[in-house]
Amino acid sequence: MLVTDPDGTFAPQALLSTNAELSASQWFVMRWQLEVTFEETRAHLGIETQRQWSDKAIGRTTPALLGLFSLVTRFAHHLLQGQEMPVRQAAWYTKERATFSDTRAFVRQQLWPVSISWMSPDDADVVKIPKVLLSRLNDALAYAA
Repeated sequence: MLVTDPDGTFAPQALLSTNAELSASQWFVMRWQLEVTFEETRAHLGIETQRQWSDKAIGRTTPALLGLFSLVTRFAHHLLQGQEMPVRQAAWYTKERATFSDTRAFVRQQLWPVSISWMSPDDADVVKIPKVLLSRLNDALAYAA
């Protein structure tokens, strides 16, 4: 299928698919999910910015990072157990759906308290802070890290 811009702003694009029944709009909708996945992995996991020197190392790293993306997504799905993913909103931008940064932060928020209490020695000096403050710190760090 060849897609052209009637105004001539964009160059013509050839779309290839094994399904001849797809319309151009259906093809774009299906393709968009892949584009978003690649953009999210670039932004949050460093795909295409690896620092390896050999082609073999780069060839191993990209699939591993895509696997990490899948693992984080599967962990979140398992942790949510059918509930809606919490979506962080900014005053200047409203999101309707969760992004990978929301998913990654959600998984971190679930894993950190377990690993922190597991590593704490029994006889450590203890400083008690309100649960609300701990929750705020956990939320801020989950998105910042």
